[in-house]
Amino acid sequence: MEGRILITGAAGFIGFHLARRLLADGWVVSGIDNLNDYYDPGLKRGRLAQLEGHPAFQFQPLDLADREGMQTLFAGPHFDAVVNLAAQAGVRHSLKAPHSYVDSNVVGFLNVLEGCRAQGVDHLLFASSSSVYGANNRLPYSVHDPVDHPVSLYAATKRAGELMAHSYAHLYGIPSTGLRFFTVYGPWGRPDMAYFSFTQKILAGHPIPVFNHGQMQRDYTYIDDIIEGVARLIPRAPEAQDIWPEDPASSAAPFCIQNIGNHTPVALTDFIRILEECLGKSAQIEWLPMQDGDVVATYADVTALQQSVGFAPNTPLRTGLQRFVTWYRQYYG
Repeated sequence: MEGRILITGAAGFIGFHLARRLLADGWVVSGIDNLNDYYDPGLKRGRLAQLEGHPAFQFQPLDLADREGMQTLFAGPHFDAVVNLAAQAGVRHSLKAPHSYVDSNVVGFLNVLEGCRAQGVDHLLFASSSSVYGANNRLPYSVHDPVDHPVSLYAATKRAGELMAHSYAHLYGIPSTGLRFFTVYGPWGRPDMAYFSFTQKILAGHPIPVFNHGQMQRDYTYIDDIIEGVARLIPRAPEAQDIWPEDPASSAAPFCIQNIGNHTPVALTDFIRILEECLGKSAQIEWLPMQDGDVVATYADVTALQQSVGFAPNTPLRTGLQRFVTWYRQYYG
C-alpha cells in the first residue's frame, strides 16, 4: 500500500523512524509536531534533519490541541491513513503536569478524530501503551484482558484515547487500530527513558536510580520491530466483528487493539548488566523504593499481531542495546 499518510509526532522517537521507513516504501509523508521541550528539542530537530531532504516528506510545526490548525490541516489533501504518535509521554511526569496530558492525549486526540471523520480517512492507527494494563496482574498482557484499572494519569489518558477511537469507529465507520507499545528503545530514542538516562549517567560516573530495589521486569522492544509491526498493520484496516460480551478485544465496529512487544520480559538487574557490558563500564546503583504509578512487570502477548500480519518482534536485547550505544557514542561524541 502506498499513498499519502499523516504522522503526528513526526519529530518524536517512533514517529521519526516510521516516517523514514514509509518514505523508503514509497509513501508521501506529511508530518506534524509541536517540538515541545519535554525533552531536548535539539534531538527532535536532529531527527527532522534526517527527513527534510526527502522530496516526499512535508513537515509543519503544529500542536494537536490547536483546533483551528488541525481543521486547516485536514481541509487539505486527503490522507489515505493517519498514524497518531503525538502525545505527552511519561508516567512520572503525569504526576507533576497532569493538564498537559489531557491537553495532548485527550483534547488533541479528539481533534485528530474529528479530522479523520471530516476526511473519511481509510485507516487511523494511534499509539496507546502497555501502561493501560495498570493493576492487571495476569501475565502476559493480552488484548483480551480487561483494562479498567489504570495506575497513572498517563495510562488513563491512553485508555481514554482507545475508548474515544472506538466511539468514532462505531459512529462514523472510521477503521481504527490502537497500538499498545511495550518499552520501546533504540537509536534516536527518548532521553527520559531508563536505557537512555542510564547510559548518560554511567558514562558520566553518576549513580543510576533503580526503583523497587531492582525487582522489576520490562518487555523491552527494539524500535525496528515496532516499526515493522506498524508498517504491516497500516494496509490492514480492521473490519467489524462478532461481539463476545466477555471479551474486551471484540467489537461490532471496525476497531481493534494490537500489542507490539518483544514478548520476552527481562529483569531490570539483567538489563543493567547487559548495558554495562555494551558500555564497557560499571554502574553505580542507588537502590530506591517503588515509584507511584509504576508496575512491577510488563509482558506482551502478541498472538493477535502474529495472526493479523504474520510478525512478532524478535530483536534480542543485547543486539538492540549495542546498536543504541553505538548511535549514542556517535551522536554525542
